Amino acid sequence: MAKVPLISIGRPRDAALDDKTFAKNRAALAEREAVLDAARARIHDGWGEKYHERVHAKGKLTARERIALLIDEESEIREVGSFVNHGRKFGKLESPGAGVVTAFCKVEGRWTMVIANDNTVASGSWWPRTSEKIQRGQEMALRLRLPVIYLVDCSGLFLPEQSRSFPGRTGAGHIFKKNADLAAAGVPQIAGVFGDCIAGGGYMPIISDRVYMTEQAYMVIAGAALIKGAKSQHLSSLDIGGPEVHVHQSGCADVRVPDDRTAIAMIRGELSGLSSSSVDFYRHGADPGAPFFPAKDLDGLLPSDHRMTYDVEEVLARLVDRSLFWEILADRGREMVVGVGRVNGLYMGFIANRQGVIDDPEHHAAKKAAGILYKEGIAKVSTFSRACEADGIPIVWLQDISGFDIGVEAERQGLLGFGSNLIYTNSTNQVPMFTVLLRKASGAGYYAMAGHPYEPVVQLSTALTRQSVMEGRTLAIAAFNTKLDDDFEIASEDPEERAAIEEGMRATEERIEGDMDPYKSASQMDTDEIVRFDELRRWLELFSEASYQSMGYRRTKNPRIWSLHDIAALTEPRG
Repeated sequence: MAKVPLISIGRPRDAALDDKTFAKNRAALAEREAVLDAARARIHDGWGEKYHERVHAKGKLTARERIALLIDEESEIREVGSFVNHGRKFGKLESPGAGVVTAFCKVEGRWTMVIANDNTVASGSWWPRTSEKIQRGQEMALRLRLPVIYLVDCSGLFLPEQSRSFPGRTGAGHIFKKNADLAAAGVPQIAGVFGDCIAGGGYMPIISDRVYMTEQAYMVIAGAALIKGAKSQHLSSLDIGGPEVHVHQSGCADVRVPDDRTAIAMIRGELSGLSSSSVDFYRHGADPGAPFFPAKDLDGLLPSDHRMTYDVEEVLARLVDRSLFWEILADRGREMVVGVGRVNGLYMGFIANRQGVIDDPEHHAAKKAAGILYKEGIAKVSTFSRACEADGIPIVWLQDISGFDIGVEAERQGLLGFGSNLIYTNSTNQVPMFTVLLRKASGAGYYAMAGHPYEPVVQLSTALTRQSVMEGRTLAIAAFNTKLDDDFEIASEDPEERAAIEEGMRATEERIEGDMDPYKSASQMDTDEIVRFDELRRWLELFSEASYQSMGYRRTKNPRIWSLHDIAALTEPRG
């Protein structure tokens, strides 16, 4: 019988890295993660205490208070899209988190996607990118077949910015298309309506399988103020579309409840009626286990300077159960590590960039830099990715990549063709794929390693992540190449021209370095979330459980009949 030969990897922290370097790395990261923690706190506060008090004065709970009541005890909220619109101003106003919370939440033992209007930010209005953020949450739920819970308290579009949120392919109306896609795929959708639900906010819950309305809630195509202006009728919005209308007359809602807490309790009850999670079945009798080496070590193992290297096996040893891992094709394409480990008892495939300097078997006695994709590594990743697809194994991509090999030899070996092979593989995989940008995410290597354009279910960044085509200094040299000599020095002898070129190169480098900031990427939805290193293991636990929770919608082969066994058998030494 074929079995998965998991073996111990990793070393104790003091054997993997000396105390001084570890402390230096940890201190540098701590500064950046303190910024991350402070930014999260500001987003969670919405528009501030005054607006929290306004919500409470109406007898309602805030969005995050509702979520805290909804989730299972001792479970954690895993927000995605926290930093959408981060740093953007709309006139004098900001929209923390784009005015909506999207989060993976465990309810009645099942992972769900919760989408909750932040009623402390312009009464839960939709800003530019709010609709895209909601749709991204719906897409994640659809890919994993997770139930969706809408906690609706939305006064419609933020009208001063309507031109940037109403039209377009991913405008507000596309949310309802996603509602329909989820319904067509049989994904349960449950809505709680807690307050203002005007125009699009009123449409959002309607396709849900269950709709609960509190006594303060209403759903209307147009609110009382608009009707008064258009038809000279003096009505309240509750008169037009409150629970009396929609539960007892129109049938657009199912159940009328007195308040927020009752609605949350009823929604939890609905989740308990769904089929149970398949996670235990797919563990194949294995017990979940923490990594043998603590995940907290990750705080100091990775240098903040992207030019410095680390041992990626030490990272894997702090992510997989009991630090046990089966590396596939270990002697080929050494710049890449591919293999299988368990996370919370569930099998996951891992693809990671090795760092440092490695042997170059094709050029005897030569060395080459890792963190770059060469021919053999690309072929190895493609083979492994296809096998995971055939075997139904979810894939985690751990990116720290500078790009593809370049030059005469690279072109002669056909790297363009091998790269397109990998791109095809990643584009057509149906297994859930998750991407973590540990540090560098550069050039076409970012694409090849299942970057955001290749639609991983979730892409995470860290406080060290740098996304770009190339580094700021390199791009400045490329932009001013005609003004430089063969040694990349300024060719002009004119002092004024030299000063102008120097200033132009400096400004270009600074702008590119700013563009590489993870908060900018997260603000414009080029990554899904920025996370702390000590949270990575818990994120992977979510990914593994969410991948195996729902059964029957994708191939999940038992580990005795994996294609990976054939690859291993054909590449192991004979005799």
